[in-house]
Amino acid sequence: MAINKVLVVDDSDTELSNIKSIVGNTGCIVLSASSGLEAVEIAKKEQPDIIFMDIIMPDMDGYEATRKLNNDASTRDIPIVFVSSKSQKADKLWAQMQGGKGYVTKPYTADKILSQLKSFN
Repeated sequence: MAINKVLVVDDSDTELSNIKSIVGNTGCIVLSASSGLEAVEIAKKEQPDIIFMDIIMPDMDGYEATRKLNNDASTRDIPIVFVSSKSQKADKLWAQMQGGKGYVTKPYTADKILSQLKSFN
């Protein structure tokens, strides 16, 4: 599957900007959301090829957004990669149990983001 459209979800403008820049440099169309609720709406409408999802956000956290996306027939096949400051083994395991297909710990490098992107390409 070719990755052409990426959704980046984070409540931090700085993190959004950083990941959008990293992914945008690959030539992908980059969409963004600042909450889990907004991410679910955009994912249903835009059908991105992959989602980079923060965990700790207002309104709806990344775990709940991932569950909603995975329980919806129109979005369940979109891989979700968590990007979070939560770095414990339990956090990564819980993310996987919610349907996450990858996990990048903050602070991250561009290579770690690009590696996740390539693994689904």
